[in-house]
Amino acid sequence: MSIVDSFGSKGKLNVAGAEYEIFRLNSVEGAENLPFSLKVLLENLLRTEDGANITADHVRALAGWDPNAEPDTEIQFTPARVIMQDFTGVPCIVDLATMREAVKELGGDPKRVNPLAPAEMVIDHSVQIDAFGNAGALERNMEIEYQRNGERYQFLRWGQTAFDDFKVVPPGTGIVHQVNIEYLARTVMTREVDGALRAYPDTCVGTDSHTTMVNGMGVLGWGVGGIEAEAAMLGQPVSMLIPRVVGFKLTGSIPAGATATDVVLTITEQLRKHGVVGKFVEFYGEGVAAVPLANRATIGNMSPEFGSTAAMFPIDDVTLEYLRLTGRSDENVALVESYAKEQGLWHDPSREIKFSEYLELDLSTVVPSISGPKRPQDRIILTESKAQFRQDLRNYVKEELVGGSVDEALDESFPASDTPSFTATKTHLTDEAPHPHGPSANGRPNKKVSVKTADGREFELDHGAVSIASITSCTNTSNPSVMLAAALLARNAVEKGLTSKPWVKTSVAPGSKVVTDYYNKSGLTPYLEKLGFFIVGYGCATCIGNSGPLDAEISEAIQANDLSVAAVLSGNRNFEGRINPDVKMNYLASPPLVIAYALAGTMDFDFEADALGQDEAGNDVFLKDIWPNPVEVQQVIDSSIDKEMFARGYEGVFDGDERWKALDTPAGDTFAWDEDSTYVRKPPYFDGMQATPDPVADISGARVLLKLGDSVTTDHISPAGSFKSDTPAGQYLLAKGVERKDFNSYGSRRGNHEVMIRGTFANIRIKNQLLDGVEGGFTRDFSQADGPQAYVYDAAQNYQAAGTPLVVLAGKEYGSGSSRDWAAKGTALLGVKAVVAESYERIHRSNLIGMGVLPLQYPAGESAASLGLTGTETFAVEGVTALNEGTTPKTLKVTATAEDGTVTSFDAVLRIDTPGEADYYRNGGILQYVLRQISAN
Repeated sequence: MSIVDSFGSKGKLNVAGAEYEIFRLNSVEGAENLPFSLKVLLENLLRTEDGANITADHVRALAGWDPNAEPDTEIQFTPARVIMQDFTGVPCIVDLATMREAVKELGGDPKRVNPLAPAEMVIDHSVQIDAFGNAGALERNMEIEYQRNGERYQFLRWGQTAFDDFKVVPPGTGIVHQVNIEYLARTVMTREVDGALRAYPDTCVGTDSHTTMVNGMGVLGWGVGGIEAEAAMLGQPVSMLIPRVVGFKLTGSIPAGATATDVVLTITEQLRKHGVVGKFVEFYGEGVAAVPLANRATIGNMSPEFGSTAAMFPIDDVTLEYLRLTGRSDENVALVESYAKEQGLWHDPSREIKFSEYLELDLSTVVPSISGPKRPQDRIILTESKAQFRQDLRNYVKEELVGGSVDEALDESFPASDTPSFTATKTHLTDEAPHPHGPSANGRPNKKVSVKTADGREFELDHGAVSIASITSCTNTSNPSVMLAAALLARNAVEKGLTSKPWVKTSVAPGSKVVTDYYNKSGLTPYLEKLGFFIVGYGCATCIGNSGPLDAEISEAIQANDLSVAAVLSGNRNFEGRINPDVKMNYLASPPLVIAYALAGTMDFDFEADALGQDEAGNDVFLKDIWPNPVEVQQVIDSSIDKEMFARGYEGVFDGDERWKALDTPAGDTFAWDEDSTYVRKPPYFDGMQATPDPVADISGARVLLKLGDSVTTDHISPAGSFKSDTPAGQYLLAKGVERKDFNSYGSRRGNHEVMIRGTFANIRIKNQLLDGVEGGFTRDFSQADGPQAYVYDAAQNYQAAGTPLVVLAGKEYGSGSSRDWAAKGTALLGVKAVVAESYERIHRSNLIGMGVLPLQYPAGESAASLGLTGTETFAVEGVTALNEGTTPKTLKVTATAEDGTVTSFDAVLRIDTPGEADYYRNGGILQYVLRQISAN
């Protein structure tokens, strides 16, 4: 690409005798007034200005950014690199391999399909917690991981050799985002271009929404769908509107008793309430310097949970300290400092920066909290958790509430001004009504069930039992302050004679081996293990739904008695059906609180009033008695973590262990597909594709595949976690000769579209409003007489055979959650041509377009309910053909014809927001667009 450089910004920067080519921001008027994140975008435009896709007008528009204006100017962002995890990364490499064959068929050179920007994958999503609670758990889980995923890993080994600038971090190393901040992130990139060593800000897009964790290092990056990531790897910029930037001022310091997890849950609640979807959040003020980088990363990590595109911290001395600690070279650290100061990217707390909106948090007001039972933003103050649990439990159980007035207890717990909004209707009950399972104090259902396990444990399970307590996820395992606080709490608990309850599945799945090293060096590992918290693997584990099965006897008791049990995890996601199929209620908590709940064994617990147990002298032991002193936590951090630890942990990081090295690695520029493979199959996206796309057409005669409510996440849409034999995916694998024990997870089979399409909209907790009182992947099949209930996949196949297009009706925040490309891919492959929603989460809307699905939005203030739509109508969408003329209409006419002939029409907003997105839709998707571009040149 030829650089125009309209502003004469190209110059030189000398750092310790080394000369770098840079593009100076001070060459553009107005640059000095921009927030940090927009300065990074401005440099990106200066460096990639080509006079066509990126022009001087784009540069001026960004430099002259109006903080109060609504976004309306499209720019093209070219990320410096792409980062992937294996669940979302495998289909990326599958698609690239398929594109190589398609280019060849169109007469091009398959080697042209190659990453043009560094692409790195960390295999972290495949380890499951099958073994736990013993010293051999880690090794056993690794063995099982390779047995299950050998085919996928062979394919990735091929990709590592076939594609240039593509590297794979093998299994058993860590979680992608923790590996990113500890090793892969550069903060300032260098690359040789036309004989000059160029320096520029490290930016990235990732195939996981929590890519934003790297925002804590001053690296601008966010999660995109796999299809967008593939396009970025192939040199396509990411189209975006110049965003609004929310300034978030931090003051004060975290009080004793609270943790970084509590801070991030508080920020998540505050920002989600404020509304930051599609915006950048940027932290500023004097308090920023007091926030350790690990805490910054924890906050950045949760950006998807509060809805922002990115959650940025600027570069400062704290950044440099972290780079040194994690073993970055002296040359890199010196370059980061010099470049940031030269470009005005160095944090200056005294400088007033203009933002679009302003928020503030005094860190000293943060209190211990958890979030749940099904959304990260639903924060619960720990002192109110017992009462809130009892309130929420009423949405999960069928029993009558007895034993007192739950409402009075709740009203005492929650001041009127702070009373949460509950969906359940309050009912005053008395002790007079007997309960079939015995009396219960304060109106909590009591359903105690006796359980005896194969190894001789005997206990009673009840609603609210903590069945899983897992220290997991990059969000917190990257943060030594909370990880060592958990270990110190474990030590204190053991010394007081406390033990974890026998029904709790306990685990520690760190984000890197560095965690194990400092646990061992501090001498705290034995205390964690005494409570059952053994290392089970280095990967996402419980947070991604790989919690593994509960003990068979516990699982049977839960299912047979319809118990509403809970999981407590130090993760970032707790959506319904995500963590474990036996567990209905999921809570996010700090690592020390995860251990505390393992000791309590139930969510029906007041940590202030209820004792965790007794010491040897028979004295009650409360949480306050074992909570670690923050001064001691810091002392252990200082004495247990050093630079050499990180250097050792990442030595030979791309080499892998003997298992990885022993894999047979296919060779060749194109992949030899195995028709019998149930893990990696050639997808149909490019079948029959011509050099020129067919014109897009209006939609007519469409039926509704699903009618959904508010806050339907990509976890509800995209296949994830385990699945059973009687599901369409299970039936497919059984027909292929795969035994039930070898099903693995949906995520591990993301390279096989046949499995994934069968799992789309198949979440066990999804509620399709076409059916009454039914949960799971079912719908009404209107291709049959009377529209009987059927699996979503089976109905879609019948519609396809009949030539019937499909639509999905949805509510607010449709597609919120992870950046899951299969949420869009599966939707498209099922035959859905359009989605009509009240509002969308940014990533999923973009991904729908990337797969050729129209994202439509009800007129402001309207919904399916207000329009009287039941989902039984036949739909038509008119005006789509205007896109063939190079224009993008603001609205399209939607007509719904009811079974009795009644017609309802409305003008739906067409959410194709940029010209680039219109190009993708006209081509049938982003990959088709890129493929035609490559073949034409």
